[in-house]
Amino acid sequence: MNYALVTGGSSGIGREYARQLAAKGWNLIIVSNREEDNARVAEELTAQYGIKAEPLYADLTEKDAAEKIYDHVQRMGLEVEVLINNAGMLLFSQLVNTPTEQLERIIALHCTTPTKLCQLFANKMAERGGGYILIMSSITAWTPYPTISHYAATKCYLRSFAQSLWYEMRDRGVSVTAVFPSAVDTPFYDLDDKMRRWLLRCGVMLSAESVARKALRAMFRGRRRCLPGFLTKVEAAICWLLPAWALLPILKIPAVKRILERI
Repeated sequence: MNYALVTGGSSGIGREYARQLAAKGWNLIIVSNREEDNARVAEELTAQYGIKAEPLYADLTEKDAAEKIYDHVQRMGLEVEVLINNAGMLLFSQLVNTPTEQLERIIALHCTTPTKLCQLFANKMAERGGGYILIMSSITAWTPYPTISHYAATKCYLRSFAQSLWYEMRDRGVSVTAVFPSAVDTPFYDLDDKMRRWLLRCGVMLSAESVARKALRAMFRGRRRCLPGFLTKVEAAICWLLPAWALLPILKIPAVKRILERI
């Protein structure tokens, strides 16, 4: 029986991916480091949509996380036809002020584990002659972002990795789609409800439901790239055209300098 595996599937965009896939009749493997939330979401989706949902606890920042997940799936005798690499973390800080442990965690979570999961599951998909891989990058992959240099750089890695993997797998029946959302209404952002509603109305912030819906549609259509939302496309174009040195005058603005000094 074929399954969709969603990392970070117990909350935020990942939970929305899981819900929308369940609504389409997909069985699920919900992976995150929130054991109780995994079980709760799996139970809710099973009851609501009549699918099978397997909760799987895993610390995706561990060196061998991908191997543990893959081995567990193999022991269960499950076939993963859809792999959603969604789990992520956002940390605002200048690099010199960021604890080394945090750097190691974000690199492992965004780069090492997704790469190894793709390697392991793409091989099985190719052997069966088909499958879908979705990789969550970010609008920050398109230009330097001071105060989240570590985050943006990992997302840039995912952008390049996903594109290269698309070329490698396209003749083997496996589609690879990279998603580049801008700000999404998730717990990543510590905002009050009024501000969230205003940002959503303006299109500056996207809903998790909208991002997941557009990303899944792009994935199932075999597209290699998805930039959900009109303003996201505009932002990506500006970032692509804007030279890095154009950031320097902005960083010299007194208010911006004060923010940078605090982070």
